[in-house]
Formats: sequence, structure tokens, C-alpha cells
Amino acid sequence: MRILAFDTSTDVLSVAVGAPVHGEHRTWAHSGSGGAQASHTLIATVQELLRQAGLRLQDVDAIGFGAGPGAFTGLRTACAVAQGLALGAGLRVLPVPSLLALAEEARFHQQCVVRGPDLTVLALLDARMGEVYAAAYAYRAGHWQTLREPCLTSPQQAAAWLAELPADGLVAGNALLAYPEELGAWAGAALPAIGPTAQAMVRLAPAMLAGGLAVDAADALPLYVRDKVAQTTVEREAAARAKRHA
Repeated sequence: MRILAFDTSTDVLSVAVGAPVHGEHRTWAHSGSGGAQASHTLIATVQELLRQAGLRLQDVDAIGFGAGPGAFTGLRTACAVAQGLALGAGLRVLPVPSLLALAEEARFHQQCVVRGPDLTVLALLDARMGEVYAAAYAYRAGHWQTLREPCLTSPQQAAAWLAELPADGLVAGNALLAYPEELGAWAGAALPAIGPTAQAMVRLAPAMLAGGLAVDAADALPLYVRDKVAQTTVEREAAARAKRHA
């Protein structure tokens, strides 16, 4: 299966192309600066990776994009580019939850360490404004199951969910670095530097496509779990005062 995938939901731009070569699956990948830079470099990076893989855009089976939750601008960029590329090439689009991609990347990094084939992952991304994007997943018999749907919550609530993880569970994501006081007590396996990657999305794509999760380009949408983009000045000052007196 040939998959093009990219994620711009965080401050990292991640792009990958996966395709079979002589009976073996290969992945061509790029990671670089995201944020405002992503909109300027994403399409050129896609073209370069397709060139390296010896593929035309029309040759891929689907385009996966990091649907979120995550940075508003990044989600809109990824969705718009996926739609534009897919419409031009007559392809289907696969919206991949960013927290699921994070969980898969964590599993991939820990697959030689974790005891047994099964795994429970709490995926946590910094949502800024004193909040966390969170979701929980279980990897069972080679497939992912959603235990807790992606949501916006407080670091304190995320810490409560963290305490419910089994002893061989795994927590991953940059929220661990953003909120060390609330989330730093976890004694189990933790991967704070892991984020959602396009390589993880390439690995997830076959099962998601088999499950009928691809959509027409016009129907692709980001996964927003927050309606408010920024705090007001008054809210920022109140949060700063509360932190000083905590």
C-alpha cells in the first residue's frame, strides 16, 4: 500500500511516504520546523519525498493528514493541503487523530521494551492556556482501541487519568514537559519527547483504510476540541496571579 502522510498539528512538520519496494515496505520521511513555516515548506517536501520514492502523487492509495487536536493554524494547513492534493489527483483522504499517531509512535519506540504484545497509552499534548489535549488507547492483538476519546482537559484531570494507568502502561507527549508538577509523579514508562509523526500515520493507514475511515476530499475536516484560540489579557493576568500564589 502506498501512503502519503503529513502532520502539522504541533511545532514540528512531519511528512512521510510509505510504499512497497521489492516485496518490502519502505518509508521516506522528513521532519522539520512546523508552525508558520509549515505552510511554506509542506508541498515542496511532499514533492521531494515522492521523487525519492519514485512515485507520482496519482500513484498513492490515500493521503493521510494529522486531523488534530492541535494548533489551529497547523490543522487548517494540513487539511487544506490534503484536500487540494487529493482533489487534483482523484484520491481519498484519511483524517488521522494526532493523539492516535502519538500513541502509535510511542508504541513503536517502546516495542522492544514493553512486556508482552499489548499496551495501554495515555497520549498528552500541551494545548497551552493551562490545558492539555488527552486521549487513551489500548493496543490489543495488533489493533488500536480507543479507551478515551480525544478531549481538552486540565493537567490535574490528566494526572488523575495517569494514576489509573496499569503498571505496564505508557504515557507520552510534550504535556509532560509543559506541566511537570502535575504530571511528573508517574513512576512508569514515559516518553515526553515523543510527538505525532507522519511515519506513525503511515503505519496506521492500512487498518484505518480497511475500517472504512477514508473520506472524500471535500468531506475532510480537522478535529477541533477547543473553540477558543487564545486567552484575553485579563485571563492571562489572572492565570499568572494564580500560578504565583499556588
